[in-house]
Amino acid sequence: MTVHQNFIGGEWIAAGNAAPNINPSDVSDVVGEYARANRAEADAAIAAAKAAFPAWARSNPHERYEILMRISTEILARKEELGRLLAREEGKTLADGIGEATRAGQIFGYFAGEAVRVAGEKFASTRTGIEVDVTREPVGIVAMITPWNFPIAIPAWKIAPALAYGNCVVIKPADLVPGCAWALADIISRSGLPKGVFNLVMGRGSEIGEVLLSHDDVAAISFTGSVGTGRKVAQAAVTAPVMKKVQLEMGGKSPLVVLDDADLATAVEAAANGAFYQTGQRCTAGTRLVVTEAIHDRFVEGLIARMKALVVDDALKPGTNIGPVVDENQLDQDLRYIAIGQKEGAKLAWGGERLNRDKQGFYLQPALFTGCTTDMQIVREEIFGPVAAVIRVKDYDEALKTANDTSFGLSSGICTTSLKYATHFKRNSDAGMVNVNLPTAGVDYHVPFGGRKGSSYGPREQGHYAIEFYTTVKTSYTLA
Repeated sequence: MTVHQNFIGGEWIAAGNAAPNINPSDVSDVVGEYARANRAEADAAIAAAKAAFPAWARSNPHERYEILMRISTEILARKEELGRLLAREEGKTLADGIGEATRAGQIFGYFAGEAVRVAGEKFASTRTGIEVDVTREPVGIVAMITPWNFPIAIPAWKIAPALAYGNCVVIKPADLVPGCAWALADIISRSGLPKGVFNLVMGRGSEIGEVLLSHDDVAAISFTGSVGTGRKVAQAAVTAPVMKKVQLEMGGKSPLVVLDDADLATAVEAAANGAFYQTGQRCTAGTRLVVTEAIHDRFVEGLIARMKALVVDDALKPGTNIGPVVDENQLDQDLRYIAIGQKEGAKLAWGGERLNRDKQGFYLQPALFTGCTTDMQIVREEIFGPVAAVIRVKDYDEALKTANDTSFGLSSGICTTSLKYATHFKRNSDAGMVNVNLPTAGVDYHVPFGGRKGSSYGPREQGHYAIEFYTTVKTSYTLA
């Protein structure tokens, strides 16, 4: 089987080590063999980016626009192919895979436009005869570490703004799902981008992550992953001899509040989508369902009925609503938390069984717990699987307090027909993103993404707000 190689300095570089990329819907299906870089290759990628940076930082904005548009155009033209690859390697349904590939193309198209919209400011000086200009410049070499749950969208929303604003990139995708990142690198390699501006190093974080975090020539680090690893990234960034700009997205435990006045069908669909779709493997997943007393029993009954109708099967199979868990380690973690929930005294109202299908894979029936309290592990810790906990509360005030009782603060939601409660919740929810009568998961690419507390650190991702991380501000004084 051909080994998919790393991309360094504009060349595909053979590696001495490679690993198989396994389809979680069918463990007998090897998506491909992908190279694993070593420390020397990570160093080489940074060196290539350093050599390319001076010219690229001063490149014409229209040149950057055209390159990003070519990338966008090819992604969108190949969205079905890329979506199928994504479904095979990560386990999202084919429809979700195509949707994510489409989103990646849209992101590159958006930031193509941003490349020619970088603006500055002119101020009147407090000193007579002096002009003041404030401009933005690229920050430098940006190291990117991306997760396995959105293997093409998250690389896209980091790479596209970095290139649009004149930075050079070294990206390390998740070792578990390198296929989409490699396909994206392949597209970028044909876009007309100068050699060394973009570099792909696949492999284990323990092998090459340290190089990216500690290297003096890396100016900024954008990371998406677990809280524990994110804290290590932040510590490494600020303690390095040359301190680095850092951007962290580290997960969530998002609440969905359901009030007595909610439309029941809307609330059930928002809960089922937010908690269980894409196998619950989303940092925005609404797995804490905070439900007021009068609607509680009807809501639970309706949600269980909806769960029973969800088809869990091969991600590529027509009619599948939920694909497999990404791998056996994640499946074991999900099952462990289901056991913890039962031990803690929560009632497993439905689901939670490992499933057998035509092909051997990592299939899990979505699980719903009721009778949960805010001190339970299944309520406080991010499981990253299709496991939701229902917390019964008296009224809106208790619901808001319970929703905010978490160390995370990425996304939140409320289902209500009351403008009063919806408005109050948007203002008082301790989350970076709030949804009214919608699932907690699901975002647009042209607006900022990020949260508070333990979920996020540093400037926001996506939309125009991405400029805050990928540029640095310069103030210039001129004697007129």
